[in-house]
Amino acid sequence: MPTCVTQGILMKESLYANILRLAFTVCVAVVIPAHTQTFTRLIKFNGANGEAPAYGSLIQGLDGNFYGTTYLGGVNNGGEVFKITPNGKVTTMYSFCPGVACADGSLPNDSLLQAFDGTLYGTTSEGGDPSDYGTVFKLTPSGELTTLHDFCSETNCADGVVPYFGLIQGINGNLYGATTTAVAGISGTIFEITATGQLSTLYTFCALSNCLDGAGASGALILGTDGNFYGVTGNGGTQKAGTIFRITPEGQLSTLHNFHKTDGTFPNTLVQAADGNLYGTASYGGINHKGVIFKLTRSGQFSVLYNFCSLMFCADGATPYAPLVEGTDGNFYGTTTFGGVNQVNGQLFGGYGTIFQITPAGQYRTLHTFCAGGGDCADGAYPEDGLTQGTDGNFYATTYGFSQCPGNCGTVFKLSMGLAPFVAASPAFGRVGHAVHILGNNLAGATSVTFNGVPATFKVGANSFITTTVPSGATSGKIEVTTSSGTLSSNKVFEVIP
Repeated sequence: MPTCVTQGILMKESLYANILRLAFTVCVAVVIPAHTQTFTRLIKFNGANGEAPAYGSLIQGLDGNFYGTTYLGGVNNGGEVFKITPNGKVTTMYSFCPGVACADGSLPNDSLLQAFDGTLYGTTSEGGDPSDYGTVFKLTPSGELTTLHDFCSETNCADGVVPYFGLIQGINGNLYGATTTAVAGISGTIFEITATGQLSTLYTFCALSNCLDGAGASGALILGTDGNFYGVTGNGGTQKAGTIFRITPEGQLSTLHNFHKTDGTFPNTLVQAADGNLYGTASYGGINHKGVIFKLTRSGQFSVLYNFCSLMFCADGATPYAPLVEGTDGNFYGTTTFGGVNQVNGQLFGGYGTIFQITPAGQYRTLHTFCAGGGDCADGAYPEDGLTQGTDGNFYATTYGFSQCPGNCGTVFKLSMGLAPFVAASPAFGRVGHAVHILGNNLAGATSVTFNGVPATFKVGANSFITTTVPSGATSGKIEVTTSSGTLSSNKVFEVIP
């Protein structure tokens, strides 16, 4: 396959440009999908309502709206938590750093987590009292923020610094996260924190000579179906290019893969697919040095599914900063922050990012190239977060935008692939008798709920969610909700815990 040339350079009219245009035409014929999808920009941030949406992904709340963070902007330019409806009405829930010292934290950088009671939990990468190394916070639906932990509050920063990544909830109900090595001499950590703010460090990286166990997280943790946590480091390992690891709730860490640059480096948050295997992206490395999509099987076999920038001028995208999401069609969807090529007024330019689809077997398609119309990139530019599939079947995500603001300060967009609505369980695991929320659309007329075929009692809380409990006799499998419009199936298997 052809390799890439320098991105982001406007090519002037010349014989050379004509040759490039011809080659570009050949390349895009490969990556443009055969069927139609619909891209819609929902809102454009303006600084006052947020700027530079953060890494991670949006989450769908109990009310059917989506929640996210911006790294900058808001009233105090310290970032914010925002809510947006599926139709694009945005509301600021909280603006960070109202005081000089940013005691409440600043610069949130990843996804939020919504607890069963509707409370949001997250991290900030800076701020906090007194060390300015980040915080863990909780935010009520009414916008009241409480700081649960200030990092580097222990001697020698033993609790870690700079939690760039979001939190996940474990089977025991506690929250888990990771810190980085952003400060020289301080190793990254994996931590557990209760809803009341009691933090315990489960593991400190660089515990092995030369950081063979990794040197700080480069993505958020995920909870595997086996009850263990899985994650990635951006440095360290046997090749000093990062690792994939598994850690038990008790803190026992095992390295599953050592990256060696040719198969990727600086990996992003993983996803465990329906087949039980782990999939992910690496921002750099690979045969073209522009990142890869990879797969790690349950037996430990690692393979590269796709090398970015495999098409002329990186028309297929380059440098993914975001995780994958598994769609209800069984394919994976994601974004690249750079790459893609556009043609405006007879000239070629690129480097503003793409949306892509890839099958579990590695068949790759580019679905959208950002800034296709040139000008101010009205559809967005430089997506840094992953896609979220809403229960209406559509995908939602953000773009980072340009550095100048006001102007293009980032966007929220929707991508429709024609996939059907579904329901989603929150949490996606539980023991018999445990309460579960089922998220969806138009649920007010629901007449039955089953867990892998076993009927459950339930109560419709709103048009967007149902409250139920795991019924006696239930086994792991899909949840189904019957409504007047038909039966909706869950997007993932609900894991019944013994």
